[in-house]
Amino acid sequence: MQKLTGQDQQQDAEIADEITPTSHEQVNCPPKTVNTSPAPSNSTYQQAESFGLAKIAKNPWQSFTLSIFAGAFIAIAFVFYVTVTTGSTSDWGMTRFIGGLAFSLGLILVVVCGAELFTSTVLTSIPWAQKQVKTSTQLQCWARVYAGNLVGALLMVLLIMMSRMFELNGGQWGLNALNIAQHKIHHTWVQAFTLGILCNMLVCLAVWMTFATKDLLTKSLLMMLPVAMFVSSGFEHSIANMFMVPLGVAIHAFAPESFYVALNINPEQYADLTLLSFVFNNLIPVTLGNIVGGGVFIGLGFWLVQQGQLTIGSQGASHGSLVTKAEQKDSLR
Repeated sequence: MQKLTGQDQQQDAEIADEITPTSHEQVNCPPKTVNTSPAPSNSTYQQAESFGLAKIAKNPWQSFTLSIFAGAFIAIAFVFYVTVTTGSTSDWGMTRFIGGLAFSLGLILVVVCGAELFTSTVLTSIPWAQKQVKTSTQLQCWARVYAGNLVGALLMVLLIMMSRMFELNGGQWGLNALNIAQHKIHHTWVQAFTLGILCNMLVCLAVWMTFATKDLLTKSLLMMLPVAMFVSSGFEHSIANMFMVPLGVAIHAFAPESFYVALNINPEQYADLTLLSFVFNNLIPVTLGNIVGGGVFIGLGFWLVQQGQLTIGSQGASHGSLVTKAEQKDSLR
């Protein structure tokens, strides 16, 4: 390398002075701005749409297996409900509220463990309405999940009967289960259908709220009150009934005579507890009501709102109200 002469060093210094601003000069450069606002997240509606599409796209065998788990999870929740309400001396409403909180375990297990539950699967009505899913494909998904839920529920009936849980508390556990099951088959068709609508509105709203967070604990807490509300109010859930009523039928058919003697009751008073009466007086109208409540009122209801160019959910709520898409674009400019 060549050594710089004194003249060269002086020239370099003069050039540096011309380039570097002095303390009295300001460089005319636009200030750099840093966007500290969080990137806009998907609205709950968009997540519900993705939720529905994921259910349709899932491998059929995987979907069916996860449906069996969901049926078992809901059955476990009903076992919990029967246990905490048996022999309760609290007020009627408080007893049912505590039982409802216990029952929320079922939906929590379904969501956290990724199981497939029919009553939330009806939210596939959203991608169907947007013509992203064929009607035949959607119905196949519903049938597969419904059948899997039935298998899971009946497997739990078998396990509960083999464990003889109906003899708990001197048979009071089994008596409570018999009364719950019998009550369900005495609804009129209109009543059972309407109770099914109300139930699945709350179930799907509970699932919808979970789209607002990624934290599993928060998801679990968000679902507890909607579930406790529908259970304590006596709304009808088709998958829960797939366990509860067959359990009552099984207790009536297979409980030993000593069970009835200990309770001082006549088994003939539960003679109307049959699978035929369950299917026609409860399961069919309640299932149809669940489809209307979740798939139509919630799924298509929010879809209709979306067609009106409105965003509902966490993103819209952060602005304090319903926000139109046009307004959102203006706010991002």
